[in-house]
Amino acid sequence: MIRTEGLTKRYGKITVVQDLNLDVRPGDRYGFLGPNGSGKSTTVRMLLGLVFASSGRIELIGESVPKHARSALEKVGAIIESPAFWPNLSGRRNLTLRDAAGPGGRRRDRADRVAESLERVGMTNVDERPVKAYSLGMKQRLGLAGALLRKPDLLVLDEPTNGLDPQGILEVRNLLIELNEAGTTVFLSSHQLTEIEALCTRVGVISGGRMMVQDDLAALRTPTGNVRVHTPDLARAAEILGASVVHADGDLIVVRSRTPEYVNSSLVQAGVRVTELHVERRSLEDVFLASTQASVFA
Repeated sequence: MIRTEGLTKRYGKITVVQDLNLDVRPGDRYGFLGPNGSGKSTTVRMLLGLVFASSGRIELIGESVPKHARSALEKVGAIIESPAFWPNLSGRRNLTLRDAAGPGGRRRDRADRVAESLERVGMTNVDERPVKAYSLGMKQRLGLAGALLRKPDLLVLDEPTNGLDPQGILEVRNLLIELNEAGTTVFLSSHQLTEIEALCTRVGVISGGRMMVQDDLAALRTPTGNVRVHTPDLARAAEILGASVVHADGDLIVVRSRTPEYVNSSLVQAGVRVTELHVERRSLEDVFLASTQASVFA
């Protein structure tokens, strides 16, 4: 769905993106992460033909960009940074004009598609208030409705949950999962690690304009070598496990071991009550910090 080779962007002597190879596959929920100033926004703008690359290749839904950007973008829905609207018009009118102005807009079913998009983002009862009276969360929902107007094959989103309350974030997450399961590939640029970890199946981390890591999230969340055990018999468990204990507090004991079944059997045979046991894995935060710090000190 998205493929770049050696993608590079320079502004004078400053290189913002360097030799970036993106690989977003059909059906992915792809999280694009990076610190502020890492080149995320510039990359997204190049993908959508809003900024020209200095060198490298971009392929979007099988089409070369920017050469064939118009035909490719007919199959793409996007929110880039803060959605832009006509502030004095209503949300419904904004979506109608947006569809009319974009490539491939179909007049015959426009009203139905606008209504359906508003319903999908929880704005069925939108009134005639001008957008300038909307909250930030409402504007984000309206922007997402605009991205869904054409029932796109690919959604490219930049911070789509910005300004939403926890319930709104959950609703957007569930909507994106629903769209993805129905066949829409989702490319999400964000700095919210917890949201990416909850939503995405594949992740790319960019730092200093370079891709630092790119893989399935499950593959990146490798075991740390520790086992986490919850037990009401903490002192007895610590005594049995001895020098392998890394941390013990409350009802939690962390053990250095790559054989959780051995830890469990040792405790159970000694009469220790085990209420929960699982292998500790790296969080997305661990992956992010390790990869971005590596770029700083390289």
